[in-house]
Amino acid sequence: MKKHLLAGILSLSLILPAFPAEAAVTLTETVLVKDTAGNPVFTADADGKLIYGADPSVLVDGDTVYLYAGHDESTDSEVSRKIYNQKEYICYSTKDMKTWTPEGSVMEVSTDNVVWARDSSSGWASQATKYKDKYYLYFCTWDKTSMGKQSIGVAVADKPTGPFKDIGALLVRGTDTMPQNSNWDDIDPTVWIETGENGEEHRYLAWGNSQYYVCELNEDMISVKDLNGDGKITCGKDSKTADIINRSPAGYTEAPWIYRRKDADGKYTGDYYLFYASGWHEEMAYSTTSDLINGTWKYGGILMPPNATSNTNHMAVFDFMGKTYFAYHNGSQPGGNGYRRIPCITELHFNEDGSIQEIPETASGLTGTTTMIYTNSGLPLSHENFVNSRYESDYPYKSIKVGAGTGRQQGRNF
Repeated sequence: MKKHLLAGILSLSLILPAFPAEAAVTLTETVLVKDTAGNPVFTADADGKLIYGADPSVLVDGDTVYLYAGHDESTDSEVSRKIYNQKEYICYSTKDMKTWTPEGSVMEVSTDNVVWARDSSSGWASQATKYKDKYYLYFCTWDKTSMGKQSIGVAVADKPTGPFKDIGALLVRGTDTMPQNSNWDDIDPTVWIETGENGEEHRYLAWGNSQYYVCELNEDMISVKDLNGDGKITCGKDSKTADIINRSPAGYTEAPWIYRRKDADGKYTGDYYLFYASGWHEEMAYSTTSDLINGTWKYGGILMPPNATSNTNHMAVFDFMGKTYFAYHNGSQPGGNGYRRIPCITELHFNEDGSIQEIPETASGLTGTTTMIYTNSGLPLSHENFVNSRYESDYPYKSIKVGAGTGRQQGRNF
């Protein structure tokens, strides 16, 4: 027995030198502290009370970024019944993309403020813009004058923080567009204003769920432009026969956002980017075109897979201090879900050919801390790549095994 043990020890002593010699490892003690920065970009109102906000939109006005969101207030009962409860739009501002100041409610969606709104109104996605020293908030809610469908309105203010006052009339009725697929076809308005190389100004408004619609606005910013000059506003496939154009890009679901890059002189250049939610659970996708009204879409691909905490997503893309940012929402706030969401922000990066790099969903965001853990051999400690499922039936996640197992991931097992 002793001979066998001695032989084993000698064998081991001969084997060990065959491995690459490792210097004594210096162990550094690291204390991981809970990070309070990063995403979500805000967690509370001015009184420190937990708050939820969905469908982020952004207005850059001078040296300040204003982020608007629908105030998610769904109760547990409403969540179980899949009811979105958003009675107002709220705003937060920043000058450095680090510290966000709560500006409070900028508009209430009530029958007192929106005369055409249904009694049980809930304001869905909105976007604010500035034009000739006035601020316009384009929004959507349930309309008692259009067969109970969602319609699009516009409210006006003297300041980016409101209060915004509805003009008292509809901008787009839920019965104006074709084809009609649901009572919420006409939601999620987004606006884009620019002056072309020929000096002509264009004011675009786009929106839609399941179908994408786009039109131009008159200079008053509160009425649809008669593109073909026939004296009436109609919906169709091109501006020769219609004024509201139905031309959906590949994979379009909802939540459109128009964006265009600038050159070194600050002038808009290149194609238009249309960002939008795709599929269900919603992924973030984009397409490009040279002409927002009559052009052809070129599909760019998926930017962000579905997130596990919210079935919807909604983005805003904007430039500030030389960088391009991507705002979105998820349900990562305590108590959050697809009906109690919260905005997040990350940086967006373009490739040399104009395509866009995939955008990871992170808790660190712009200002949080990321800790990397490495093995003794210098390799980062990580898990297998995992992408959330885009199939509604796979949620909520209850038991996940990365690798071989049950369930679907983009049509594959995970």
